[in-house]
Amino acid sequence: MTTEGIFTMAAADTAIARVGSGKRSQRMVAILDLVAEHGAIGLAELCDALRISPATARRDLAVLAEQKLLLRTHGGATILDHGTELPVALRDTRFQDAKRRIARTTAELLPQGRHAVALSGGTTTASVARELVRHPDLTIVTNSLTIAGLVANHPQLKVVMTGGILRPQSLELVGVLAEGTFTAVNVGTAILGADGISAASGVTTHDETEARTNHAMVMKAQRTIVVADGSKIGRVALARMADLGQVAVLVTDSSADAAELERIRAAGVEVVVVAD
Repeated sequence: MTTEGIFTMAAADTAIARVGSGKRSQRMVAILDLVAEHGAIGLAELCDALRISPATARRDLAVLAEQKLLLRTHGGATILDHGTELPVALRDTRFQDAKRRIARTTAELLPQGRHAVALSGGTTTASVARELVRHPDLTIVTNSLTIAGLVANHPQLKVVMTGGILRPQSLELVGVLAEGTFTAVNVGTAILGADGISAASGVTTHDETEARTNHAMVMKAQRTIVVADGSKIGRVALARMADLGQVAVLVTDSSADAAELERIRAAGVEVVVVAD
């Protein structure tokens, strides 16, 4: 079975794959943003804000409640958990322009000759992978089914896939098998996505097993580049993947909190802010 086939099966096995169109995915993200902003929201208010019918709103709320991303109430919805992780199918619709700019800039930071790169999972690192297919001579090591599927059909690239246990939320392979692969190789650059990065807490993610796997990747890299859109700057998630002392470069966009970026720079990290 091809890597693309494995990715398709994994995506199909997640209930969120039923979301379907990108337009509906964006609408669901907007619903989650409204619920997070207000704490609770009524059906009529939701319909007015998004200009959708009550039937559409009810269907979307039912899917989000099934995914345990919010709690259905009589006549609306309420927030379930401030730390809830968005499934990858929904995260891919957020901040797309910023992620593309971050990806282009990150690809330019790599040498043009033979080079080995490790990529963690995530929508921003997937954008980087799309840029790397133009590179003439790369070895890509990844635990992400999404990224493996994106680069598998480019013969100039050598792709190394880890083993591990599949996390359906992120379509990443994690655990001791994945850690063992990262420990067994040496890479020039690790490109690390994040759910949060701050001067106080370093680079963090929602899942502790994923954090350990990505930490193993960072430990075997000559340098680490963190790619994170502005919404992640100053945010702290559950589990630390890397200290700031292990990060050489942060690539982000102009929506990032400027004061937090200065604190990250003061910790010794080169901060690259991509142009709008």
